Amino acid sequence: MINSARSYTINDYMEIFKRRIWYFIVPFFIIIPGIILYSAYAPRLYKASTLVLVSPQKVPEAFVQSTVTSRIEERLQSIAQEVMSRTRLEQVMSEFRLFREESKKLSKEQLVELMQKNIKVEIPTKHEEKVYFTIGYTGSNPEIVAAVANRLTSLFIEENLKLREQQATGTTEFLTAELDTSKKKLEDLETLVSRYKKQYMGELPEQLDTNLRILEQLQNQYQRIGENLNADQDRKLFVQKQISDLETSNTETETLIIGKKAKTLSGHLSVTSNTAATNSKSGEETTDSYESQKEFLTKLLDDLKSKYTDNHPDVLIAKKKLADLESKKDDYIKKQQLYDIKKDPRYKALNNQLMLIDLEIKQYQAEAAGIAKQINNYRARIENIPSREQEMASLMREYAKTKENYETLFRKSQEAQQAENLEFKQKGEQFKIIDPARVPEKPFSPDIPKVLLIGFALCIGCSTGLVILREQLDTSFYDAQDVELALGLRVIATIPSIEIEKEAA
Repeated sequence: MINSARSYTINDYMEIFKRRIWYFIVPFFIIIPGIILYSAYAPRLYKASTLVLVSPQKVPEAFVQSTVTSRIEERLQSIAQEVMSRTRLEQVMSEFRLFREESKKLSKEQLVELMQKNIKVEIPTKHEEKVYFTIGYTGSNPEIVAAVANRLTSLFIEENLKLREQQATGTTEFLTAELDTSKKKLEDLETLVSRYKKQYMGELPEQLDTNLRILEQLQNQYQRIGENLNADQDRKLFVQKQISDLETSNTETETLIIGKKAKTLSGHLSVTSNTAATNSKSGEETTDSYESQKEFLTKLLDDLKSKYTDNHPDVLIAKKKLADLESKKDDYIKKQQLYDIKKDPRYKALNNQLMLIDLEIKQYQAEAAGIAKQINNYRARIENIPSREQEMASLMREYAKTKENYETLFRKSQEAQQAENLEFKQKGEQFKIIDPARVPEKPFSPDIPKVLLIGFALCIGCSTGLVILREQLDTSFYDAQDVELALGLRVIATIPSIEIEKEAA
């Protein structure tokens, strides 16, 4: 084409069509026979589909909540992977004797891939709050195609039930194991709390008021015992003063001479000494007065002097005894006075009263010491309560959290067991066949009308393309504009076609 920028009219197109008529007709003679031959001899493939309804569970979810919460699309993908696995498809191929001719040329893996391509699971669609999906199979034998489609559908239904049961059982087993673990932890915490309460009994936060009341009572009791103890000590001082006054009054009077006189003055001094020593060892309390002993020793000394010289050992001993007696004069007098006082009934009564007072004082002191120890114990308890409160609060928080977790797991475990029973009794969500696969009456492939339509469109396209291509490659002159454009000369006149003029005449 010389002038590519030229604008064409309908007459120009008609002229081009007449000029290139054979370029337009030839593709029809080539493509149409090919399409007819393909339609006549192409292998017929049949497709059978099963419509399946996803039926909701028969028990309202308000009463029993299912543990299978995954979306139907996700479950269908999982089920499809299981059903379309090599093991399952080989069983189906063996059951229906599929691909007997292909098995001579292809391996088992290739046959499985070929069958997987022939299986089609369409995505679920919702219609009036109901979920549907289809399972289709394509093959050359219409009866086998329908049977395989129904078999695949039954495998989907079985696998769905199995999957739901496994998921419900797995959920129940998991929750049961978690419940046992939580129960053991809860029991351990209960034991720990009980042991803690026993160990720190009396220092627990809830015992603060009781401890304060008991401490107040002990302090009041300690105060009363202190008052009684002070009163007894005052009484003791008063009785001791009375005894002291009695002893003073008896000292001013002349002491009575009480004692044992020696049976004989003629014995040896050693006999007297032995007698005194014997009396001392036996614990016998002597009652000889100072005057009687002095008189006895004086007479003994005078008697010895009449017999012996002043340097005689017996005389020296007698002198020494008399000197010792003089040096212990006051002790002998006091001892005699005490002996005389003890015989006084008033002294005995006061002494007994003093003994009773001492016993009461000791009893009060013991009680006061015991109560003081108890007061210290209760004060220590009260001081330890804040730290025990923190430790107890930590234990109780952990216990409350564990108990709450246990109750939650227990409730979920019960719900999971109900959901498991729901699945085993097949009252949960199920796949229900609405439209089973039927033996197809017409082949799915090839689609003759569609093939013919495509062939005709292909012929039109090829013919048009050839005409355009031939016209673009043509360099002939068909009008004055082509001449002017090619030669660069202006055309003065053109001679019309003689044939056109004859036809016009």
